[in-house]
Amino acid sequence: MTADEDIAAVAGQLAGLTRTVEEMEQRLKALVERADTQQALASSQKERTDIQQERIDLAAKELAEVSERLQAAANALRHPL
Repeated sequence: MTADEDIAAVAGQLAGLTRTVEEMEQRLKALVERADTQQALASSQKERTDIQQERIDLAAKELAEVSERLQAAANALRHPL
């Protein structure tokens, strides 16, 4: 093999490697974009979940207060003054 043939072979290999690296870069960018999208969706879902949990906690507190008032009323009915 001559020096020119060696150079041409190496140049061809470098061109192939360059294409492979470019393809990998595109795939990596797509993965990063997908990961960013998934992270945004997860954050949004967590925010909704947190809001729902706050509402549940508030409703439970209100229910406990109503239950206490009902219990007090039931006790007052059982033991009139």
